[in-house]
Amino acid sequence: MSDSQKKYILAIDHGTGGPKTAIVSTHGEVVDWAFQEVPLHIEKGGGVEQDPNDWWNAILKTSKKVIDGGFVSVEDIVGVCNTSQWSGTIPLDKNGNHLMNAIIWMDTRGAPYIKNIYKGLIKFSGINLIKALKWVKRTGGAPGLSGKDPIAHMLFIKNEYSEIYDKTYMFLEPQDYINLKLTGKFASSYTTIGVHWLTDIRKINRIKYSKKLIKMCKLDQSKLPSELVNSTDILGPITKEVADELGLEKNVKVIAGAPDVPSAAIGSGAVKDYDTHIYIGTSDWVICHIPFKKTDIFHSIGAIVSGIPGRYMVIDEQEIAGGALSFLRDKILYHKDELLREEAVPDVYKIFDRMVENVPAGSNNLIFTPWLIGERSPVDDHTIRGGFYNLSLEMSREHLIRAIFEGVAYNIKWLFIYLEKFIQKRKIKDTPGMIKKDIVIPEVSIIGGGANSKIWCQIFADVLDRTIKQVKDPIQTNARGAAFMASVGLGYLTWDQIPELIEYSNVFKPNSENRAIYDKLFSEYVNIYKIMKKMYKRLNE
Repeated sequence: MSDSQKKYILAIDHGTGGPKTAIVSTHGEVVDWAFQEVPLHIEKGGGVEQDPNDWWNAILKTSKKVIDGGFVSVEDIVGVCNTSQWSGTIPLDKNGNHLMNAIIWMDTRGAPYIKNIYKGLIKFSGINLIKALKWVKRTGGAPGLSGKDPIAHMLFIKNEYSEIYDKTYMFLEPQDYINLKLTGKFASSYTTIGVHWLTDIRKINRIKYSKKLIKMCKLDQSKLPSELVNSTDILGPITKEVADELGLEKNVKVIAGAPDVPSAAIGSGAVKDYDTHIYIGTSDWVICHIPFKKTDIFHSIGAIVSGIPGRYMVIDEQEIAGGALSFLRDKILYHKDELLREEAVPDVYKIFDRMVENVPAGSNNLIFTPWLIGERSPVDDHTIRGGFYNLSLEMSREHLIRAIFEGVAYNIKWLFIYLEKFIQKRKIKDTPGMIKKDIVIPEVSIIGGGANSKIWCQIFADVLDRTIKQVKDPIQTNARGAAFMASVGLGYLTWDQIPELIEYSNVFKPNSENRAIYDKLFSEYVNIYKIMKKMYKRLNE
């Protein structure tokens, strides 16, 4: 396709740290992008909020920057597609004005109300099994005890901000709020609404709200989006006001899109069944598409609706990955005031990489646990916390930094083991010639900001004992996924074409010399949780 024939998508990757807005060709080529940081408001008692005005202003600013950059003709931008942070809640009035800050995915203040729902005699890890099975049967998952799901957010508002709950016309996810700002339409996608755990997904092509679950939660269905669409559906044209402000054509279409996790699954190229990717951003996920609905409630792994219409994908999440390095940078190594001076932090992550390369595998038996704000999977425990174990005077900050890299990898391996068990039986059935002793997931694509680090990719390969494929421009995977959904929705692309459009920067093979040390330290990593979890509960309940 010649440059004069190419068409482009304005793809908005609205993450927790702020939006990365990109111009992406309909075949996944990222032409230009811009990022704008937005603040995070942390409150005592587990509150984590953001101001939706900050989101929207940053999106407008980054969108103008890439559009005005002149890399493509405005006439060739045919669609807008947003992919946002997931599992957040914004209460809005009828005019689309937010009534309070957005409660985002890290907020745990709703935990007591989830525990109240799970009251009953037959419990496992604090969850009433009979009630949990009602959820799993219909939705593929269930609200976590951590209180980080939208159900918990809404119940928190209902019980502690009743005047706001009463005034709320509709609760929207961040994904749907940005689409509302783009189109003026209150709506959600089957994928986006899935982690409300209020939709029945047993029939993948006939998804609907479960009145039984909504009643059990004592929520008002009228405050949930009534219009549910596919991720590839066109919500409508961009509003005249937004088109004029950004300088776009009035006929530009807004595609519904999907939140960050399903978008990343598409943008990574892992769209075939059982192809797997790891995302390393503030948090991390290990995700693959599957042809069946199944749930492992004991390890918080389940199948939900994919961003690909008519498909399921495995969903799991760990709270902190790259966020541990951000914490090290912002809270320990650099004073907040110094961060206001750009020169005070010169490519700090590249400096971390160079420091880590000079430390032997295993960090001299130092272990870091990245549970800085609790954990979701393979344990749903909001009271556990991070820490360094086996710290001694012979160590330096280089050891501590490498231990953080390795601790995130141990945490992912902990989840990876259960994911392979989750899909093994069905993959053997679906794969001619595959037997039980074969490796279930022999290779994994890696994406997200953390995937830019070659040394971290090698650590993942060594700890997981799997081949790691570093997707080119991994930080743009979510935007690329949004562009692919828009391209399919607008008829420029098919799903089968996507894997062939993905490029890889490097392929990392496991180093057998590091096998023994990482196996030993991973075993102790799991033991740390078993030994320490009761103490953490006493300290942080």
